[in-house]
Amino acid sequence: MLVPSNPLGGPWRPPEAIRLRALSLGAGVQSTTLALMAVQGEIGPMPDCAIFADTGWEPQAVYDHLAWLRSPDVLPFPVHIVSAGNIRDDILAAASGRRWASIPAYTRTQTPAGEIVGMITRQSTTEYKIRPIRRKMRALVGLTRKRAPRHPVVEQWIGISFDELTRVKYSSDAWQINRWPLIERGMTRRDYLRWLERRGYPLPPKSACLGCPFHSDAGWRAIRDDDPEEWADVVEVDRALRRGLRGIHGEVFLHRSATPLAMVPLTDTEKTGQADLFLNECDGMCGV
Repeated sequence: MLVPSNPLGGPWRPPEAIRLRALSLGAGVQSTTLALMAVQGEIGPMPDCAIFADTGWEPQAVYDHLAWLRSPDVLPFPVHIVSAGNIRDDILAAASGRRWASIPAYTRTQTPAGEIVGMITRQSTTEYKIRPIRRKMRALVGLTRKRAPRHPVVEQWIGISFDELTRVKYSSDAWQINRWPLIERGMTRRDYLRWLERRGYPLPPKSACLGCPFHSDAGWRAIRDDDPEEWADVVEVDRALRRGLRGIHGEVFLHRSATPLAMVPLTDTEKTGQADLFLNECDGMCGV
């Protein structure tokens, strides 16, 4: 059963039976803006909590920013941290043939017709983001086992902006409704960056797993140029992925060019290199 809410349908009217308002916090720019706009009274009602799903492989800058958000006098509501494991460790284990929740990595396969570059189906967002947050929301409102009301009792705030409308996805659970306050206000990336700047807040980092294949070339360059230790880490994982993944034929790469990451020039502009592919992450759980 789909539970729709219309992000462009005028002022938000919350269902009467809501018992929990939870902000899905990625500790990136969009979700941080949502949290701080609630603090300033510009979006309401105030969330009861925020929930951060930790994949274990975020940039250190994200963990530092999360620590700031959880420090005294920043947010008036608790930030819960949940986890389904360490995605980096699980990827390395998968390289030895163990079961994994696949990431959207790229494959290069030799066929009789020639060489084919493809993409692996993405399961990681559901495994490491959506399910842990969903379990926490159910626990907070006391929903146990499979039984749940057939009307919304949880309102989840998601940090998708107006220029990311294609990422809107309605809840498939009758007990939960999704809300996109930045879209309600028609705010684009430029708008919320200005909002943060005008109020003197620090600019949050990009929230995404270090080795996410959705990084643009600019994103990869930032990791390479700003943090050699994190760059060495993603290069190591990229190398380990090459063969051995269960059910995957051919070689596997983190970069869209299906080239070893350490060998990709990463000097192209966004017009000729790999673009930011997070718009393909339609759940709004990554990169926010």
